Amino acid sequence: MVTIETSIASKTIREKNMQKYFKVILNPRFCYLAPRNSIHTSMGAEISSSLRGKLRFIHPKFFYDKKGSELFEEICSLPEYYLTRSEMEILDSIGLELSQFLVQDYALIELGSGSAKKTRRLLEALIGRQETVEYYPIDISNVLKESSASLQRDYKNLKITGILDQYENGLDFIKSLEGKKLIAFLGSSLGNFNNKSAIRFLNKVHDVMRTGDLFLLGLDLIKDKRILESAYNDSQGVTGRFNLNLLTRINKELYGNFDLENFDHVAFYNSKHSRIEMHLRSKCEQEISISKINLSIILKKSETILTEYSYKYTIPQIEQIASKVGFKIEKIWYDKNKFFSLVLFSV
Repeated sequence: MVTIETSIASKTIREKNMQKYFKVILNPRFCYLAPRNSIHTSMGAEISSSLRGKLRFIHPKFFYDKKGSELFEEICSLPEYYLTRSEMEILDSIGLELSQFLVQDYALIELGSGSAKKTRRLLEALIGRQETVEYYPIDISNVLKESSASLQRDYKNLKITGILDQYENGLDFIKSLEGKKLIAFLGSSLGNFNNKSAIRFLNKVHDVMRTGDLFLLGLDLIKDKRILESAYNDSQGVTGRFNLNLLTRINKELYGNFDLENFDHVAFYNSKHSRIEMHLRSKCEQEISISKINLSIILKKSETILTEYSYKYTIPQIEQIASKVGFKIEKIWYDKNKFFSLVLFSV
């Protein structure tokens, strides 16, 4: 139950959060919020820090410029990349069952909406039973604008407020929303977080939820090493181009001098830590300069830049995570091969 005091407090928080964004209204049913501080500034600061350390890395959230998003869509259709296919199989089969948990009107909040193909399955569970559905996609990629425009054309009772920002900031914004929330974090994106960071992030999600809210999380499961490594080393080399595009983006946006011919894509399964690791390996000793952030580093031959962890899980691990964060597991769904899981949590 939302009291008058709660409603006033939520409005105050929402107004405060709005000060961090400028609002672009495209039509009465579609607007998006963009941070007043440039995402490029944040990207530069993070990359400056992460490339100076002993373990050089670039956060995987920076994969997704326009070209990176296009390449990832291509990856999702590759025969070796079972993740999207398995998750779509689950989403195609759970509509009626998911609807049983949606006992009131829900707003859909999606972390990392991407092309929104999976979003349609969730919307279809809401559209038929609600007069209006409010949808809040949160993504740092501008692909959010295109995918949201397409959804709005196809669903006439859909109202969209896009948030062009990092997940944590977007969660701060949606915390003040009144009414029930269905938060979706699909694609096994949680696997990009190490264990401590994953718990910290899930605590953040838990903090924005109230009684009756739901959280749908996609998690990739541990399986045969050959299947895992093939998914990140496809025969057509698309994943390699996706990985290398990160350097192209830095060259373009931060004025770097990376020569893509001097790097190899490397991906392997680290069984000790239950994770895929993706790296860019230097073929030679080379000096890298990124002028916009005043960075100059020397990479030795065979030295790598880590670009992604993708952790894989067992069901006992998922149960342990839920217990640690304070989530209640309402339901776990699997694809026919039990390669992938969708977990529905409540608080």
